[in-house]
Amino acid sequence: MIKNNDLPAFMTQVVITEPGGVDKLQLENSPLPSLPPHYMLVKVNAAGVNRPDIFQRQGSYPPPADASPILGLEIAGEVVKLGEHCTKWAIGDRVCALVAGGGYAEYCLVHEDIALPSQGLSDIEAAALPENLFTVWANLFQLGQLKAGESVLIHGGTSGIGSMAIMLAHNLGCEIYTTVGSKEKAEVAQKLGANHVINYREKDFATEIPVLTQGKGVDVILDIIGGDYVEKNYQVAAKFGRVIQVGMMKGAPKNLNMMPLMLKRLIHTGSTMRSRTPEEKTHIAQELKQQVWPLIIKGQIKPIINAVFSLQEVAKAHQLMESGDLIGKVVLEIDMNKSLV
Repeated sequence: MIKNNDLPAFMTQVVITEPGGVDKLQLENSPLPSLPPHYMLVKVNAAGVNRPDIFQRQGSYPPPADASPILGLEIAGEVVKLGEHCTKWAIGDRVCALVAGGGYAEYCLVHEDIALPSQGLSDIEAAALPENLFTVWANLFQLGQLKAGESVLIHGGTSGIGSMAIMLAHNLGCEIYTTVGSKEKAEVAQKLGANHVINYREKDFATEIPVLTQGKGVDVILDIIGGDYVEKNYQVAAKFGRVIQVGMMKGAPKNLNMMPLMLKRLIHTGSTMRSRTPEEKTHIAQELKQQVWPLIIKGQIKPIINAVFSLQEVAKAHQLMESGDLIGKVVLEIDMNKSLV
């Protein structure tokens, strides 16, 4: 356990020297951040790597004005210092947390209400949970109102978001359809609980799903792709269906035919997570702790880890994430005993 008087004055963190490629990522020494009220300082043992990190590095996804400019939206580690009015955690507690920035560092500020317990999980596993859990829960269950017995189409079924969505929907007892890009990914999606897996390199989900659902369509669609998928989502949605947009990997749709949206009385909505207030994130964290954490403790929900890199290998981690050639999560392991290079 690290005590306050044992904390170093400086920490290693990843900085973006200027927007661009992975060569713009560098390690530097920086003073430890000061603690605002209701925040705690966490010694980071692992940090998740997410696609928004790539966009921020490239200059297309700036952090909120009140957030750290350092990359990293999810961490796991040990509480080492408490800010004023912090009452919910103790020094030495192991936590994982969603953060608005600052995860690619040896120490990170965490709001006490947004942290979750990581006991029973390795730091690598715990760091791979928050971003996807918060995103899926807020969008698929709070916005999308997915209910037991409904059908759901989850695009990118072996991505971090997709795999988490499949596991949660499976535990709810939903009929799950998903799209993937290879036979290997199809097998993984089926093991996670998907009932129908469509390899988009071989078949078009817009023609397959009407056949599989006997023309009814699916109740809810979770889409990280965008582009031409948007119009196809309208085609395969059931009457009164809900389409939830959480990503636009293929960009905005062009020449979008919105007539199916109107005829079927669909709802098309979406959200981002990073810009939400601490109060909004606290509400999500409370629901996750009540409804999802028991499943995690039982091992029914467990993140898929594709690769683990050291903080010094952050460029390699970004290259893998950008390639799309992965199943599950990429995580940075932050070893404080390694020297700054």
